[in-house]
Amino acid sequence: ILGIGMAIAINDIDTLKRSLINLATMIVLSLLTAFLFFWLFPLSEDTSELLGRTAPDIRDVLIAFFGGLALMVARTKKGTVAYKDFTANRKRHAPNIREESRRYRVDPALVMALIHTESAYDQKAVSKAGAVGLMQLMPKTAQHYGVKDRTNAKQNIKGGTRYLRHLLERYKFDIRLALAAYNAGETAVAKYGNKIPPYDETQNYVKVVVSR
Repeated sequence: ILGIGMAIAINDIDTLKRSLINLATMIVLSLLTAFLFFWLFPLSEDTSELLGRTAPDIRDVLIAFFGGLALMVARTKKGTVAYKDFTANRKRHAPNIREESRRYRVDPALVMALIHTESAYDQKAVSKAGAVGLMQLMPKTAQHYGVKDRTNAKQNIKGGTRYLRHLLERYKFDIRLALAAYNAGETAVAKYGNKIPPYDETQNYVKVVVSR
């Protein structure tokens, strides 16, 4: 559902199709699993806990959908040409992503999912917090990893991938924690005992990137 909201936000038909297929698959699997479970272990009576867990709540669906939509809108400037030309930019930057992923031994699919979520492949994207470029680097992070021009795609990908590798090593290759730190900062992760901080944006961010 998050993926559907993200796809609509960036007008990405391919992602929308994949998200709809994934949603349909999960619904079918959930129904089959529930059927088999209750067939093997039938309940003699309904309990308040069971009724509470199985009661449909449209609010959860709406939160997930608009969470994905709002996350993408908040992370990028929709007025730029690069934002609207998502597919072409993804193809154009793919070689650099693969090159830097090999250099720093990071899964290129993870880097692409992160860039997709951070900037929708708009190398001139600027967030409200001041993060810039494909991998939305903050000034201090860019300086630390030798990025002089954050709008330069090659420099941004190199610096962002190096930073991601650092986070993966720091959190013993726990992808979710590394992504949480990329979004909220290493200090925030440490503050909550090396767990994903309870921030709505960070929680949604991790789910979206991992689902790609």
